[in-house]
Amino acid sequence: MNGHLIGRDQLGTGVAVVGVAESDLGVTDQPILGLQTQAITRALDDAGLALRDVDGLATTGISRFSATQLADWLGIQPKWTDSTFAGGSAYEMYVARAAQAIRAGQAETVLVSFASNQRSARSRSLGGVVEAHTPEAQFETPYAPLYPLSYYAMAAQRYLHEFGATREHLAEIAVAAREWALLNPKAFRYGAGPLTVEDVLASPMISSPLTTADCCLVTDGGGAVVLTSSERARDLRKTPVEVLGYGERTTNTSMTAVDDLTLTGAVGSSADALARAGLSISDIDVIEVYDSFTITVALTLEALGVCGRGEALDFIQDGRIRPGGQLPLNTNGGGLSYCHPGQYGVLLLVEAVRQLRGECGPRQVAGARTALAHGTGGILSTHATVILGVDR
Repeated sequence: MNGHLIGRDQLGTGVAVVGVAESDLGVTDQPILGLQTQAITRALDDAGLALRDVDGLATTGISRFSATQLADWLGIQPKWTDSTFAGGSAYEMYVARAAQAIRAGQAETVLVSFASNQRSARSRSLGGVVEAHTPEAQFETPYAPLYPLSYYAMAAQRYLHEFGATREHLAEIAVAAREWALLNPKAFRYGAGPLTVEDVLASPMISSPLTTADCCLVTDGGGAVVLTSSERARDLRKTPVEVLGYGERTTNTSMTAVDDLTLTGAVGSSADALARAGLSISDIDVIEVYDSFTITVALTLEALGVCGRGEALDFIQDGRIRPGGQLPLNTNGGGLSYCHPGQYGVLLLVEAVRQLRGECGPRQVAGARTALAHGTGGILSTHATVILGVDR
């Protein structure tokens, strides 16, 4: 937010992002592995690398053996893999694991990827609460909650009650996301026109207090990120984007025993990431956070320390998070208006890197040198934060 300069002596991991890309987005009628292939080959081309250079692979969402299946599909035999399933935060976790693997000499070039064809395949379902064999099910299943929507709605209801906020305040998050999407030709809602607070409030109620406009899109799509050592990155095609810090927390599998629905694990994950980077939240120029629902954004901003508890919905008013506002947030339009292929975390990283490389055209944040990407998975269950920076 203050144009913090990243220099050679900046704390960091010694690892950099050297390539990023999306697959085709929206309604693609493509298989998952086809979308994965698009994202991967485009990201490698962005980096000036080839599949033969990849010796580390992290992915999920394909099958029980996602990394194995993708490696076989690509015709590579990686020395290091990770297919941790943590929902939307997995990809920020993968960046941390990849940085550790590269520094430890387990791999030289790591590919992180994800894709889904959920819209074309009509595979998205709101059914299925916590697994029937888990002890939490007996307390939640009788109420037939929509998964994950009703859980986030419960957090939103509690937040509005506890802090005296309104649905009108919450709607500003969706309105701002649309404004950013209108600057991004790849956004699913690019041609849809502006969204108003009244539009959000008037859209169909799905799980009180959240309407359809408070909920993320259901689209096909995916993305890929290529990482290598900072030393090697300097010889590649694009400006290296340094991985400065990372942190994570895993909290709850259900909401039965959650003490405070308005307090998330992002508090700890972001504190660790910023400390590792040697930065404070005021040093961050661009913030990309998981916006599965509007309430997810509010809770995350408070957890990151952007504002105090219960202050987020006042803080974001008056255009503060819209284009040209004081806090560049979800600058591609986010999961609410750009793309949401079931797990959105990898696309947070893609946008953060592009902002730091100055590649975002009309939505570019001038002079951006630092970025924070934060993924949230499950029902506010997993939380992972990555801090990125560029030396201009």
